[in-house]
Amino acid sequence: MARILPLLAKVVAVLAVYLVVQAMIMTGVVDDYILITMVTICVNIILAVSLNLITGFTGQFSLGHAGFMSIGAYTTGLLTMHYPTWWAFLLGLLAGGAIAAIIGFLVGLPTLRLRGDYLAIATLGMAEIIRVLFLNFPFTNGAAGLSGMPRFVNWTWLYVFTAGTVILISNFLRSMPGRNLIAVREDEIAASSIGVNAVRAKTLAFVVGAFFGGLAGGLYSSYFYFIKPDLFGFQKSIDILIIVVLGGLGSLTGSVIAAILLAVISSLLQPFPELRMVIYGLILVVVMVFRPQGLMGDRELTFSAMRRLLPHRWREARP
Repeated sequence: MARILPLLAKVVAVLAVYLVVQAMIMTGVVDDYILITMVTICVNIILAVSLNLITGFTGQFSLGHAGFMSIGAYTTGLLTMHYPTWWAFLLGLLAGGAIAAIIGFLVGLPTLRLRGDYLAIATLGMAEIIRVLFLNFPFTNGAAGLSGMPRFVNWTWLYVFTAGTVILISNFLRSMPGRNLIAVREDEIAASSIGVNAVRAKTLAFVVGAFFGGLAGGLYSSYFYFIKPDLFGFQKSIDILIIVVLGGLGSLTGSVIAAILLAVISSLLQPFPELRMVIYGLILVVVMVFRPQGLMGDRELTFSAMRRLLPHRWREARP
């Protein structure tokens, strides 16, 4: 019973969020502008959580996540343009994630022997190679990109894939391979001395992170109709990394909170186009000065942690 109640509470909370937002959409409280912001938030959550698996939990500094996103975006876009059906959309998401994972494996296996800045440069080069290939392939329409893709993404699909990504990666980190990743991050030599294959662990993190990066790209292309190679350049990788660092390296809930916070701030600053990026950058600087470890550090926001915030008499109460 002690284990069932927390699990039941999590299931109820996940369903409650979905139902509340769905009711707001159906009643017109959430308009198209707000829905676009929500789509951006969900896509960024998937990207940030998957990059956090590589950078935060495994300690590998990657700047190539936008490349994996572009693979998923183009795969889903091309499939749905030629076969505008639900099965093609779902197949595109899975195929895009799988191709991104394969590329992540092929690139990660040799480059993950590098560390720090050298790995960052290698992954950045990988992302630029992918971007240039999409820029020159005839079937991707070059620099003009793809447009007119059918929209299959709605709130239901978006929420299922976003919540599913967070839950799957969270459970993965609790498994033996996930704990091996954390051990490699803490001390690679010590982890190797107790039998952890460091290269295999880092490659696995790269593959899993790349898969979900491709999934996020597929959702993006299916909602926004239009994609081009320049959307997945160096700046996009930096934007994802900012969310991860701001939320806290090694905190999934930190990535979720930071993705929501940055999207809301950017949306509120839209009426001030001249000062928007100045204020946006200033907020980031202030947060990093006073909270260099990120909003959550390496901690997670759990039900037990929220319970400690309640008044003492409520905390002592038992259901």
